[in-house]
Amino acid sequence: QVQLVESGGGLVQAGGSLRLSCAASGRIFRINAMGWYRQAPDKQRELVATITSGGLTNYADSVKGRFTISRDNAKNTVWMQMASLKPEDTAVYYCNADQWGYTYWGQGTQVTVSS
Repeated sequence: QVQLVESGGGLVQAGGSLRLSCAASGRIFRINAMGWYRQAPDKQRELVATITSGGLTNYADSVKGRFTISRDNAKNTVWMQMASLKPEDTAVYYCNADQWGYTYWGQGTQVTVSS
């Protein structure tokens, strides 16, 4: 089993910034892609950004140019720097990690952007 623990969420005004962190622990051999997803009230969970072990990134169109995903493979940690936040970014943000075909999820961290 792999455990993921997110941190860094909170309340911020529109235009502000937050940095989310996610640390993986447990039976780690080689984590492939890691990523961030989010789920707003009454909406489906959606992809925000992903990053491979080689550093290739992918972003949702809605966050391109505002969010930056990064990771440290040695520390099994992924971060997401979020800037120019908008009220529509309000959601629970979940970290995930893929290892040997299994996808693991964190518990989520709340991000609230006030207008």
